[in-house]
Order: sequence, then structure tokens, then C-alpha cells
Amino acid sequence: MTRQTIVKICGLSSPETLLASIDAGADMAGFVFFEKSPRHIDLETARTLGLLAQGRIGKVALTVDADDAALQEIINALAPDYLQLHGKETPARVAEVKAHFGLPVIKAAGVATAPDVEAARAYEGVADVILFDAKPAPNAAVPGGAGVAFDWDLLSDVTAKRWMLSGGLDPDNIAEAMRISGARAVDVSSGVERERGVKDAGKIRAFVKAARLS
Repeated sequence: MTRQTIVKICGLSSPETLLASIDAGADMAGFVFFEKSPRHIDLETARTLGLLAQGRIGKVALTVDADDAALQEIINALAPDYLQLHGKETPARVAEVKAHFGLPVIKAAGVATAPDVEAARAYEGVADVILFDAKPAPNAAVPGGAGVAFDWDLLSDVTAKRWMLSGGLDPDNIAEAMRISGARAVDVSSGVERERGVKDAGKIRAFVKAARLS
């Protein structure tokens, strides 16, 4: 039997879109804790959404080069199932976070060329999941969620046991992206939005359906 595709909807910020993700059958809900992002949520909102999600969908806390104090505040508020490190965290920092907080870690790796994929191997055996995302421009304010794709062929020889595809995915291209890359776990943010930072319930449903049919 073919394993069902794992689907993560990232950048959720309202009860309505969280419930839409749950109802659509998504496996993971991502919550962004990075003030420069239009999807950033505060700790009070995290508590509300965390309680709503509890036991219904996997909760992922996305941070960018956060220190231990900030991570602890987020954990206290959201009670996440995963920490997603989306900054320039080294393999040593990933290992440190895992050991200190006792939570599985998703490490984002920016990809533009084949050497970027090769560099991500440094996180194998350290991160629980490697998330391959489009590499941001050098002057970008945020490290992801820009709706930009990369060459999916670059992932044809990925050696990590658990990895996810992200970057520029949407309901229309997810089938092709999975076919080319071989991904069986996918992450979407801007591709299911009606405007920057605002999710669309219909697009969430369409994305989950398309990913599961692929």
C-alpha cells in the first residue's frame, strides 16, 4: 500500500483557517513566530489556536534563529509537537535544541542549486525532518513563504529518511511537484492564501485533495 502523503499547512493565524485545515484532513498546522513575517502570531493567539488544535492536528512552531528563552515561551503557549527551525541554525544548534526541549525538530534548508541540497546533508541524523524550501534572495526580509519554487529535479537523489518539499506549491502544481521530486510530505503557505498572510479555506481544501490524489 502506498503511504498517504503528509500535508502541512503553514502560517495559520485564525481559528477559521485552522479548522479548515483540520476539516480538510491536513496532518500538520504550522504557526509562525517571527515578527517580520505577515503570518506572525503572538503568544496569546498561539494559546488560543494551540487549544483548538490539540489532539486534532500536529502543531508546528516555526521560528527563525530564536534563543532558548523565546523557544520556551512559545512552547509554553502553543505546546507544539514539532519545532521548525527556519533560520541559519547550525547542526550543532539543532542538536542543542532537541536535547534541551525534548521535541522533534524540522530544519528548513534553502535550495537554489545542487550544492544547497548537498549542504543539507549536514542535518541528516540531527534533524528529525529536513524541509527543502526555495532559497530566499540575499536581501529578503523573511526566509520563506515567498511563493517561489525551485528546480524540483534537484531533490531526485535526496538521502534523508524524512524530508518535506516546500516553496511555491499550490493546488495547481502540487501533483507535478511531487511527481518530479518524489516528495511524500509537502508544506504550503502562500499557495493557499487569498492575499499575503491571509489563508483561504477553499484553497486549503483543494491543496490537500490534490496532494492526496498524487
